[in-house]
Amino acid sequence: MNELPVLAIVLALIAAFLFACASVAQQSAAAAVPEGESLIATLLRSPRWWAGVLGDIGGYGVQVAALWVGSVLVVQPLLVSMLLFALPLSAKFSSYRMTRSTWVLAVALAAALAVFIVVGDPTEGHSNAPFSQWLVPLLIASGVVLAAALAGLLLQKPSQRALLLGAAGGLLFGMAVAFTKYVTDLVERDVVEAVTAWQTYALVVCGVLGFYLQQRAFQSGPLSASLPAVTIGEPFGAAFLGITVLGERVRDDPFELTVIGLCVAVMIFATIALSRSQAKVTEYAEVA
Repeated sequence: MNELPVLAIVLALIAAFLFACASVAQQSAAAAVPEGESLIATLLRSPRWWAGVLGDIGGYGVQVAALWVGSVLVVQPLLVSMLLFALPLSAKFSSYRMTRSTWVLAVALAAALAVFIVVGDPTEGHSNAPFSQWLVPLLIASGVVLAAALAGLLLQKPSQRALLLGAAGGLLFGMAVAFTKYVTDLVERDVVEAVTAWQTYALVVCGVLGFYLQQRAFQSGPLSASLPAVTIGEPFGAAFLGITVLGERVRDDPFELTVIGLCVAVMIFATIALSRSQAKVTEYAEVA
């Protein structure tokens, strides 16, 4: 019997905690920026925001170490526990109370996402797709991102803006993940080809735009509205391009497909419900 990868589990939980602290710090800094001011220029002068960036860097480093000693299917689901660290931390520092329903929704979302990652377990794809195979999926994904971002920028309710901008940012992060796999495989074959490939620049654009939309989501509303949307947006974006372009396949057993479908439904419901429940708490606190 294989030994339990204790070190990988501990490192994954540490990485999740660092990512949670980073998200809380960045959201706190972004929320303090008035709508009329330049968001990025103001954040660059914020020590709290830079502390969040350092937390992200530290979390990524520990995540790499966890993947070095453990498998993806052990580490990635545990990283979802970031939500269970981030939401109570955010509530504490924002003077909001984590209600029982918020805890239930957060646990349900984290569990559904973890099961989605484990059960989906996509097979290895290829990295030789021509531009013609990228075109239609990219247009579809970009259209969804654009619609979510525009709706988020136009809506008045903070929780709705945070939800949609977070979802748009998460989808872009997921698209960046798909490009990362493609570019990584190119680097192994030919560094010059990787530097000149359009996918490399698409990776940079997706990463930068995703980061910007994430910060706008943090500025717009509570972390419970933005972070869950970012968290589920990333695997959705990555899975869409992985399946449609890179030839990855999820398990096709009817039972497993049913489980995946249920997980997706729970994730979407919990994300929207978290946004609405925290919006009510925020509005009550503002009235009081």
